[in-house]
Amino acid sequence: MTTPAAELARQRLTRAVETLREAEVLTADRHWRGAINRLYYAAFYAAQAMLALRRLEASKHSVTIALFQQHFVKAGLVPPEVARGLTRAFDKRQLTDYADLSDPGAEDVQEIDRSVRPFIQFCEQFVAEHVNQPDQNAD
Repeated sequence: MTTPAAELARQRLTRAVETLREAEVLTADRHWRGAINRLYYAAFYAAQAMLALRRLEASKHSVTIALFQQHFVKAGLVPPEVARGLTRAFDKRQLTDYADLSDPGAEDVQEIDRSVRPFIQFCEQFVAEHVNQPDQNAD
């Protein structure tokens, strides 16, 4: 039987993969700012998928990242070098979306892509391995 938390995690991972494909299209068309934005959101959705397994939600991106760090990285479930994909993408997206003089290029997209893909792959594997386990936060 699939729990609501497991189903939500799967839906969020599907969204992460779809968003990663959007980043690929934007990269191919040399839309660097949009590609960075979509790479970040792909990682964000993957992080939200993992948080869904713990029934954790946040209304702010920074809180989502903090919860991910607390419940998965500090708990030793996600290696810090993998988790950096999320924080690097967040930082770069903040800069490229909001800084007036930011002019990202192909190198910026490639750097974020190289850290986001392993992060998403780790999240996919983690969710696949844990969706059939009893919910740790069940009442």
